[in-house]
Amino acid sequence: MNISFENRVALVTGAASGLGLATAKAFAESGAAVALADWNEKAVQLAAKELADKGHKTLAIRCDVSDDAQVELMVKQTVAAFGRLDAAYNNAGVQNVLAETADTTGQDYDRVMSINLRGVWNSMKFELQQMRQQGSGAIVNCSSLGGLVGGAERGIYHAAKHGVIGFTKSAALEYAARGIRVNAVCPGLIWTPMAEQMVAGGQGEALKAMEKSVPMARMGKPEEIADAVLWLCSSAASYVTGQSISVDGGFIMR
Repeated sequence: MNISFENRVALVTGAASGLGLATAKAFAESGAAVALADWNEKAVQLAAKELADKGHKTLAIRCDVSDDAQVELMVKQTVAAFGRLDAAYNNAGVQNVLAETADTTGQDYDRVMSINLRGVWNSMKFELQQMRQQGSGAIVNCSSLGGLVGGAERGIYHAAKHGVIGFTKSAALEYAARGIRVNAVCPGLIWTPMAEQMVAGGQGEALKAMEKSVPMARMGKPEEIADAVLWLCSSAASYVTGQSISVDGGFIMR
C-alpha cells in the first residue's frame, strides 16, 4: 500500500530523535510538510535542516510540551507556516527514575506526568482546536506497552501511559462524528536513544530479559512505529478511531 501525504501537514513532538525523528522522516518522505517540535532546539533544528536539504518542507520548533503556552504557539506556528494541520503524532516522553512505589518522589512524579500525560493533553487540546475548525484531522498519541500492563519500579511511567490511552479514547468519542480520528500506538521494546540511556544506566540485563519475551525474538526499529503512525493518520485507516495498537513483536500476547 502506497500511503501519500502530498499537500498535507503533519506535526510531530519529540521529533529530534528516536520514534519522533523516524516518524517525521516518514511523513516527509510521504510528501507531507512537517513541523518538528522538541525541547532540544539545536537538535530539532538540525533534524529539520537535514530533511529540508533533501527537498522536504519542514519547520523546526522549540517546545516544552508540559507548557501549554508553548504548545499553543507550536500549533499556531505550524498553521502559520503551512496553512493547516492534518496529522499529529504526540510522541514526546521521558522515563521515570526506577523506584518502588513506596520510594518514589513527588518531584519525579511531577516531572514524568508533566511531559508524558499533561504534554499529550496539551498537544491534543490545541491540535483539536485547529482540526475542529477544519472539520478534519488525525491524531496519534504515543502510549506504550506500559499503558497496557504494570511494571515493577515503573509505576509513574506506566500510570502516565495508561492515562494517555484514557485521553485517546475520550477524545476519539468526542470528535468521531466531526471528521477527526484519535488513536494511540503502544510501542514495545524499540531500540531508541531512550533504550540506549537505559543500558547506560545499568538496565542492559533487564532489556535482554525483556527481549527474550518477545515472540519475534528481536527489538523493534523506530521505523516500524513510524509505519504504524502513518497508517493510522492516513485514509487507509479512515474507519479506525479510539484504538490503542501494540507494535511490539507479539509481546503483549503472553
